[in-house]
Amino acid sequence: MINRFQSLIRDYFGFSHRESRGFIVLLILTLLCLSIPFLYRYINSRKSADTAATSAADQRKLDSLVALMKAEEARQPAFGSTPEKDKTTAERFTEPKLFAFDPNTVSIVGWQQLGLPRWLAERIDKYRSKGGKFRKKEDLLRIYDFPPDLYEQLEPYVKLADRPSSEKFSTDRTSESVVAGKPYPSDGYKASNRPAFAERPAKPAVQPFDINTADTTQLIALKGIGSKLAGRIIKFRDALGGFVAPEQFRDIYGLDSLALEELQKFGKIQSTPRRIPINTASAEELDRHPFLTRRQAEVIVRYREQHGAYSSAESLKPIRILDAKTIEKITPYIEFWLIDAWPT
Repeated sequence: MINRFQSLIRDYFGFSHRESRGFIVLLILTLLCLSIPFLYRYINSRKSADTAATSAADQRKLDSLVALMKAEEARQPAFGSTPEKDKTTAERFTEPKLFAFDPNTVSIVGWQQLGLPRWLAERIDKYRSKGGKFRKKEDLLRIYDFPPDLYEQLEPYVKLADRPSSEKFSTDRTSESVVAGKPYPSDGYKASNRPAFAERPAKPAVQPFDINTADTTQLIALKGIGSKLAGRIIKFRDALGGFVAPEQFRDIYGLDSLALEELQKFGKIQSTPRRIPINTASAEELDRHPFLTRRQAEVIVRYREQHGAYSSAESLKPIRILDAKTIEKITPYIEFWLIDAWPT
């Protein structure tokens, strides 16, 4: 049949035997391409029917599972109705319980019951162990990473203990007065016969002082500053080279609101800070300053070796690793004298 069809094509079009065979192949391919869309629709319709049947079966299974879950939930007690005695320790801590507390005495477990994570409770406990105290409710926000929204929730429950007032001697005649270890009986004892106690000398008023030359004795005289905090202030000041503005006091770790207020009131900046000669300093010397990292110190020295000495703070701006804020902070601590320009 194919040979006969090939002969008809050869006779009708005048094709050779080879040309007529190629024409038949081309015709078959054309018919196949035209039939592909019809085949695709047929196959796709079969799959859709199968999918619809499968989806209906799956939907029925899903509906039965939902019905079972609802029946099971109906038999179970409502969420949150578990008796307190049946709850685990973890369940108790995940449900915050608000109660009146003193942040200076509450334990780590107490902080967790108030809703704080354990790592934050341990941070607060470490702050207190180093001498830190909360004198106002707002001091809680000075703890690093303390959530402000949690503070708003806890603020009504913060109860700071009143400062203990100085004890007074009782004048009640029924009480006993102790002098030199011997009690005086109250019977027949007159107040005029009691030994006079020497009055304590009045504590000298704190006078303003130069914070850049002060020692720990002057700092301890301020309210809210103990020996540990005084040593920390001196250490931070010496690392800086001296304070240039009272705003820098806020960078001292552990300084609460009372200590900060006292330091700003009496700590005056009366002497200039120690400066670093940036055109001769090594990377190690620059790295000792708190405002510079090791990487920044190395880049400053390398840039100086490649481009020459620095003449002002403006000459530091091309260094990409130094942003404008860092340059502004270190400028008071840098000396820009050139070696050949130093006075003889």
